[in-house]
Amino acid sequence: MDVDLIFRIAAIGIIVAVLNQLLVRSGREEQAMMTTLAGLIVVLMMIVDQINDLFQTIKTIFGL
Repeated sequence: MDVDLIFRIAAIGIIVAVLNQLLVRSGREEQAMMTTLAGLIVVLMMIVDQINDLFQTIKTIFGL
């Protein structure tokens, strides 16, 4: 796994956590939830891309 990917996911997590706390403390719970969901979707898209690359590599190795 690419170490850069791990750092990008961690950075997204930190940013989302900070934004979530700021929004919750200012009484914007709905926006906080949306921010958390958006961060989750971004991370999932990054992971799905990596899984796709893995399957492409496996297909190439086995000639599928």
